[in-house]
Amino acid sequence: MRLHIHTSPNKIEIPFNYQKKLTGVLNKWFGANNQEHGEISLYSFSWLKNTQISENGLICPKGTSFFLSFYDTQRLKDVLANIRKEPEIFCGMYVEDVVIEDTPDLTQQEQFSLGSPILIKRPVNGKITEFYYDNPESGKLLEETLRTKMKLAGIPDDNSLSIAFNLSYAKKKTKLVWYDNISNKANICPVIIKGCNLTKQFAWNVGLGNSTGVGFGSIY
Repeated sequence: MRLHIHTSPNKIEIPFNYQKKLTGVLNKWFGANNQEHGEISLYSFSWLKNTQISENGLICPKGTSFFLSFYDTQRLKDVLANIRKEPEIFCGMYVEDVVIEDTPDLTQQEQFSLGSPILIKRPVNGKITEFYYDNPESGKLLEETLRTKMKLAGIPDDNSLSIAFNLSYAKKKTKLVWYDNISNKANICPVIIKGCNLTKQFAWNVGLGNSTGVGFGSIY
């Protein structure tokens, strides 16, 4: 299930690296007993949409929006209740409207666009290595991470699952993203997911790759 959150215009310029601020707002909405903090995240959220670049940051004269998806429907309902209690976001923005979207039937869908860049990291020879869309191993690593989350959620393994970046996408690129003073080079490229409907629905909610709990890897 997915929440589409629409905000009021900002009153203060939004910093370019606002991702940690948005993560902080979500942690507030998760509540004091945040079961997701520090654990494998069974949720994902997009970056802000329809922003404009100003001199020192971003502005949203007509407000902005983003989505938040949870595998656990009850957890999402708890978050919705907390949004109503504490609608303040940051930079003077407040939640003005929330639209609930049920997880769709994805039987016929194989190509998915990104709500935020996909980050892929693994330890290699004692150091953390990032993987990009042009690496043949990247799709396998996305499958590996998704299978780990499926096992955690109690979803049966899907032998038909395969994930690959759509390399025919003309605007594919990597993007350097700073989070908590750590640089991350993430992928901006649609993905092709093959598998059963339940598997694709799960991916639609929890996202792909590493660090979905801090705003990477959301898809639609």
